[in-house]
Amino acid sequence: MKNFKVIRTEQLMLECTSPLSGMYKLSPFVWEERGIYHILIRAVNPSEDATQKVARVYYGTSSDGIQFNMNDGPILAPGINNYDKDGCEDPAVVHQNDNYLVYYTGWNQTKLEGQLLLAQGPSIESLSLSRIAIPSKQPYINPKEATVAQFKNGKWVLFFEYANEGRSKIGKASSEKADGPWKTEGEFLPALKDSWDSYHLSPGPVLANILDQTVMFYNGADSNAHWRIGWAIIDSEGQVMERSKYPLITPPKGEPGDTDIAFAASAILVDKEIWLYYSIADKATYRATVKIEDEQ
Repeated sequence: MKNFKVIRTEQLMLECTSPLSGMYKLSPFVWEERGIYHILIRAVNPSEDATQKVARVYYGTSSDGIQFNMNDGPILAPGINNYDKDGCEDPAVVHQNDNYLVYYTGWNQTKLEGQLLLAQGPSIESLSLSRIAIPSKQPYINPKEATVAQFKNGKWVLFFEYANEGRSKIGKASSEKADGPWKTEGEFLPALKDSWDSYHLSPGPVLANILDQTVMFYNGADSNAHWRIGWAIIDSEGQVMERSKYPLITPPKGEPGDTDIAFAASAILVDKEIWLYYSIADKATYRATVKIEDEQ
């Protein structure tokens, strides 16, 4: 049996210029290459009008995983197509064979429709839209928050959030390749009655090398949309073996008007500890250092 314990939390320091400096910053996707830490974040301009809160994706680098130097302009921004003309949200990266795959949510405000899109390119700063990865259609309405992982059997799995029956649920899709095509396989990790994750669920990062097992840090909420972060152990076939009875991360009390949300976005294994990157109140980014304990 595994146990995960947060031993430290730190707010990310994002060195940036205008307009990014004045935006809300969330959904930090962090990965490591050759000793350098890379980040994609979702940035949203503050506005009382929801139609004006347009998301973009920015890129930055760091030597320590905490202080990132951000690019001046976005690498993904609303375009001329209908899929993401009103927002680019929640990036997830797969680096494979000198090619970068970036799954993200494209938003169409006119249709109130989100779809999971795939952009790719030879570098993270030269991406182009490739295709719709998961379309918005029954029963998977407005798919978003992609998490991509490869299991020990070699298959690739894409977990995503979708809307169904008035709730956020976690969907699962599989493929032989990291860029799809993806075959949807139904709901994954359902809500638990009388639990902290009793109503809404959304996938977080998956690590496949934790003491010979796979762990997903996921996001769960009650009917009031008070989001917290928990964990689930997954076997080699993608079945859930155990999950956290209590939240791993609960957001601190915020300022008046803040949303009551902690939301995991990415994770890295560093020296037998996990760096878990997450958002608070849909506007600030953090890193939790998580210790892994193997209980008998």
